[in-house]
Amino acid sequence: MEVSHIHQDINITPELSARIEELCSHYPADKRKSALLPVLHEVQDAHNNWLSVPLQDKVAEILGIKPIEVYEVVTFYTMFNQHPIGKYMFEFCRTSCCMIRGAENLMDYTCQKLGIKVGETTPDGMFTVVGVECLGACGYAPMLQLGDHYYEKLDAAKMDQLIEDCRAGKIDLHKLSITQ
Repeated sequence: MEVSHIHQDINITPELSARIEELCSHYPADKRKSALLPVLHEVQDAHNNWLSVPLQDKVAEILGIKPIEVYEVVTFYTMFNQHPIGKYMFEFCRTSCCMIRGAENLMDYTCQKLGIKVGETTPDGMFTVVGVECLGACGYAPMLQLGDHYYEKLDAAKMDQLIEDCRAGKIDLHKLSITQ
């Protein structure tokens, strides 16, 4: 996906601005860069879960740092998205324990079921499937992260149910639990 051609509206609301200032207040005034990670999380959450280059530039301006300092962080951490993603992003652990226990096959199964490839988003904007580095739940492999919630010891039937629950609106990403 060619990221440079995707437009993103930048909307630093008074509430978001106040939240950024509150985060920055935890650090010395001359060390605003120290708030970069939590600020990026807040800004990403407020902008459909992705950070365009112009939005990253805005973060640099707000924190009084160079844009490259923001780019370095955004491109290093997989938790920051540089292009639009689906409402539900399945982040499959792709390191040793999960791969040995079938994560790659499960990613392929999920992609085939959704009609996309790894790294793509479904045409309806509902699902994105990505592989990420270790999520620290090796004893529960294979697993994935959806928002801040882990789904562990996965198999095709559990993936089918998770996809069905997402489509049915049973997954509340703000509460990160299945609603009844």
